[in-house]
Amino acid sequence: MKALYQKFEDDLRKANLDFKRYLLPKIDWTNRMFGIIGGRGVGKTTLILQHIKENHSIDDTLYVSMDNVYFANHTLHEMADEFHKNGGKYLFIDEIHKYPLWSRTLKNLYDNYPDMKIVFSGSSVLDILKGWADLSRRALVTHLQGLSFREYLQMFHEISVPALSLEEILARKSNDLKEIIGYPLKYFKDYLQRGYYPFGQDKDYFAHLQQIVAQTMESDIPAYANMNVATGRKLLKLLMIIADSVPFKPNFTGLAKLIEASKNNIADYFYYTERAGMIAQLREKTESFLLVGKVEKVYLENTNLAYCLSEKEPDAGNLRETFFFNQMKVNNKVYRYEKGDFNINNLTFEVGGKSKTQKQIEGLKNAYIVKDDIEYGYHNVLPLWAFGLNY
Repeated sequence: MKALYQKFEDDLRKANLDFKRYLLPKIDWTNRMFGIIGGRGVGKTTLILQHIKENHSIDDTLYVSMDNVYFANHTLHEMADEFHKNGGKYLFIDEIHKYPLWSRTLKNLYDNYPDMKIVFSGSSVLDILKGWADLSRRALVTHLQGLSFREYLQMFHEISVPALSLEEILARKSNDLKEIIGYPLKYFKDYLQRGYYPFGQDKDYFAHLQQIVAQTMESDIPAYANMNVATGRKLLKLLMIIADSVPFKPNFTGLAKLIEASKNNIADYFYYTERAGMIAQLREKTESFLLVGKVEKVYLENTNLAYCLSEKEPDAGNLRETFFFNQMKVNNKVYRYEKGDFNINNLTFEVGGKSKTQKQIEGLKNAYIVKDDIEYGYHNVLPLWAFGLNY
């Protein structure tokens, strides 16, 4: 246990409070147990350590990661019991999915130690969602997305601007922030390439991102779905094909031939890949809350993946739509509906370049043109970068 506390104090000492993620103030930390999930590398560990540093004392708090060598010879329950007997009240567990039977163990901890609060996090989103079935009556789960364009401006360039609601974006409030930002288009182009993950300033950024992709597709998904190594490689090949094709409406028969897999498995592969944070599927809007609309288009989850995976220069139109979908789905339900590229709250959005006209939304009420390569909005025309200020 002494080694765990030493590692905790060392990690806490290194935690920087200069930049805080959008999710930090939104979490109800008073819950007895809850989980934070998100793709690999989006900043879950830093978020937890920042909360501890600002709100807790090491006298009754412990942060541990399940990849610590301590757990090679000790169980999680054994550690938690000793922590509790020594006055422990707040237990934070990172990389929980790496512990065998983790959900059952957390359930037991919840029932056995009613006066102890437990926060857990995991990078393998699929494993967390699978295990959550055992905890659904005890624990809430919240999702952390990668950096918004607004967060990128603050973290990478120390430019601080407030988050704007969709209504404020439509009212062109971003025009008032242009002077603070200075050159939004210059920053925006950099964000599309390397601004989504907090480690984007690292020299070996794309090598790191490629490792995350490989780990997710060849390890995380196969482990969740009981697939063999060969199938994991097929998943990675599928993602590479998607990267060079998006946005597109999936042709399961054609894709099955390309990766030498059964057509009946392709829908599951898409589901796993989406839940693992590698792609996003845009569905049609339905009138029923009980029905899930059919998939109209498939995108990579974020634009950085396009630069990481595509063997050619990413298509500008694809990047624009990917960015819009990625940034807006955090706080909004986004659909494909009739004319236009996207529908949010019965508002239609057509996304394009500087020369985009009103033709596609002609005759529609509550419709907007979202243009890349412009700094200011006017009438129903809005700059694409402004939608990156939504969280």
